[in-house]
Amino acid sequence: MQAVRGSMTSGLRANSLSFFESLVMGVAGSAPGYTIAVTTAVLLASAGTLAPGALVIFAVPMLGIAFAYRALNKEQVSAGAGYQWTTAVLGKFLGFFSGWALLIAALVFMVTGSIPAATASLNFIAPALTGNVIVTTLVASFWFVVVALVLIMGIKITSKVQVVMTGIELVILTVLLVAAFIHAAHAGAMNPFSWSWFGWGYTRQSFATSALVTVFFYWGWDVTANLSEETVNPQDNAGNGGFSSVIVTIVYYLGFTIAALFLFSLKDAAHLTDNIVYNIAVASGLGRQGGLAASLAVILSSIATLETTMLQFSRTLFAMGRDGAMPRLFGKVSPKTQSPTTAMYLLIGIGLVLLWGSSLMPSVSAIITASVNAVAIQVTYYYGLAGLVAAWSFRGTRGVRWLALSLFPGLSGLTLIGLGVYAITTFNLVTQIVGVGGFALGILFFRPGRYRMDAALAE
Repeated sequence: MQAVRGSMTSGLRANSLSFFESLVMGVAGSAPGYTIAVTTAVLLASAGTLAPGALVIFAVPMLGIAFAYRALNKEQVSAGAGYQWTTAVLGKFLGFFSGWALLIAALVFMVTGSIPAATASLNFIAPALTGNVIVTTLVASFWFVVVALVLIMGIKITSKVQVVMTGIELVILTVLLVAAFIHAAHAGAMNPFSWSWFGWGYTRQSFATSALVTVFFYWGWDVTANLSEETVNPQDNAGNGGFSSVIVTIVYYLGFTIAALFLFSLKDAAHLTDNIVYNIAVASGLGRQGGLAASLAVILSSIATLETTMLQFSRTLFAMGRDGAMPRLFGKVSPKTQSPTTAMYLLIGIGLVLLWGSSLMPSVSAIITASVNAVAIQVTYYYGLAGLVAAWSFRGTRGVRWLALSLFPGLSGLTLIGLGVYAITTFNLVTQIVGVGGFALGILFFRPGRYRMDAALAE
């Protein structure tokens, strides 16, 4: 397979991340604490008692894309990851919009990712204000700027902070999950376990929404590929770190979704969009102290996933700037920190504008729901293209290798792209404007004559 073979050279700090740190980055990118807190209620509202099954069913194409990323990363190490691979195999137009989709998803996520850190923080100091959009936005802006400044200091400091935060987060989540199951076993479950939770009974609307919410659940592990140029033995560690992190997060997502069904009525659970992890802790008999520990996990997870999303944005924009697909000033790094600080400054400016623009929406819940769906549209596109690239690039392999590296990723890619197109028809106007409009805006920036890919990519 020669389609994307090669390696990139840049001013990024090489050999900064070990396999363990890459795994942590992948877990932090999917952000179990944050995602469970924000998205579980949305999934329960759309899928009902079928939510556990949705997490399993729609994890299948995600695993196919994880296979694709691991295989493609072995062939081409690049901070651009999906953008770079797609451009090399499918051309500049699809490649550019693969990168653009990630940039838009990351920008929209700045809103969705900052809000849980704010609401969890308010649970400590002013619980009555957690539903106030303006106060929540103010606190979210504070966390957003703090995280961005840490990233500007360089990948070494960022990775150390990430390991500590994600480690504490997973310990707290594990304790809460065990407590929830023990409480349900002794006190009785609100919804007794049933294998029908893993069945099929979706309506047209619930299928589209449930599938996209599940895509949002798992999104973010691919940051390991964007950090490959800064990873030790990147051909192996970056891809394996991302793939392994998907397995880890599946366990936590499924466990907490079942715990929510055990502890709450479906109607109550579907309205706990501000921080369902806090409510699970309290309902498990851990009281206010347990709830605050849960809020700490959500704060750490929100900060961690903001970090990884900013890393994805800055590294993708850096790679596009390095090629000339975007202004070349974004393809430069700071001599001191060896990080793409210009890309970070742009992210801070646009992120704050979007964050405060979202405050015009009527509620925190409305902001989160619209953002989750809009992000998922972008993700289905660029993940789907990566699956198709792998299918084409490894088409000449044989046996089990062909099944794992070509057929499985290809079918997964088609599934995600088809899902994204189908889901657009079910969205309200706000979600369509953010999701589709943001994507279409890339037409204004696409200038194929301005850039040329590294020759190694075209071998």
